[in-house]
Amino acid sequence: MNVLQLIEQSAAQLEAAGVSFGHGTINAFDEAAWLVMWKLGLPLDDLDSVENQPVAQEQITQVAALLEARILSRKPAAYLTQEAWLQGVPFYVDERAIVPRSFIAELLVDGGIDYWLREESHRVLDLCTGNGSLAVLAAMVYPDVQVTASDLSADALAVARINVDKHSLQARITLVESDGLAQVGGPFDIILCNPPYVNSQSMAALPAEYQAEPALALEGGKDGMDFVRKLLHGVSAKMAPLAVLVLEIGNEREHFEAAFPALEVVWLDTSAGEDQVLLVTREALATL
Repeated sequence: MNVLQLIEQSAAQLEAAGVSFGHGTINAFDEAAWLVMWKLGLPLDDLDSVENQPVAQEQITQVAALLEARILSRKPAAYLTQEAWLQGVPFYVDERAIVPRSFIAELLVDGGIDYWLREESHRVLDLCTGNGSLAVLAAMVYPDVQVTASDLSADALAVARINVDKHSLQARITLVESDGLAQVGGPFDIILCNPPYVNSQSMAALPAEYQAEPALALEGGKDGMDFVRKLLHGVSAKMAPLAVLVLEIGNEREHFEAAFPALEVVWLDTSAGEDQVLLVTREALATL
């Protein structure tokens, strides 16, 4: 059996087991490729060069055990490998933080928010940082900024610490345990936030893979807007005069617009469309 055949066999197992995807992959083949190549120690981004490579029986047995763990535990693959990739950058992750998948990462790397920034934009806040991936990407993309990365969860911040150290950004990223904005300083020029925003009805219907993540990072209350309401009514005090807030709200645009019908925002284009991430200025927030 070669690598490609093992991946195809593994994909069929995942498909038959009815596992759910969305934590770095969107289908059975991609997830199988990730798990197989990770277990075999092969480059995750270059299947073409190794697809015909033979696989020893011992390796097949090891992959089978990993597949069984994925199927029986229903944990996201990233928790089994303790690694997740975002915009080509590797991050450590475990059950203390949600698997990084924010569309804000795309906007950082692709320059999707650069139009609203200034030469003087030097202070960044990554609120609800989780494993610290957005803070790390912001520091990489904007080499002149200082980043504060905050989270209510001390466990998540311990994971973020691993990633800040992994990418040697200790001098430019400060980790702060904070309930929302309570313990962060400011003023900031850019605030990034991928908050808990899943509404209660959707939370109850989430597949087991999402239920395996910390509920604190997902649950947004009845309409998903509990954290967002508190944030938008207090965030301008932490913003410099020309600052912007980049806020991810996932599939909750309808609930967001119902909660803030008069707020002027800019919906940003991502690979998932123009209803997942919004940008709002400090000036616009003054209307609340």
